[in-house]
Amino acid sequence: MIDQIQPAQLAAWATQNAALGATVVLDVREPWEVQTACVVAQGFELLTIPMSSVPVRLQDLPRERPIACLCHHGARSMQVAMFLAQQGFDRVANITGGINAWSSQVDPTVPTY
Repeated sequence: MIDQIQPAQLAAWATQNAALGATVVLDVREPWEVQTACVVAQGFELLTIPMSSVPVRLQDLPRERPIACLCHHGARSMQVAMFLAQQGFDRVANITGGINAWSSQVDPTVPTY
């Protein structure tokens, strides 16, 4: 199952899943997007892997830990979250609204684009 969480709910979702280990936020945006706007890892590990590279970099993702996927608005991250679930990842979430919602809900210093 893929949880849909708002950026402001990430900390609570991470706490709910803490028994599985520290949450990984998987940013699937392109490098130029990450350079434009990125989140600060507080209470989670941040991994940046562009969406197109996720299939070949599955070994870089910890299967046993919760993973919350992030993109610009939430569409690409949802596709990656569904892919990870199909690959046997047990605890996957999509951060709805993406980095854009992150800017309005969590950290207004994160630029929107």
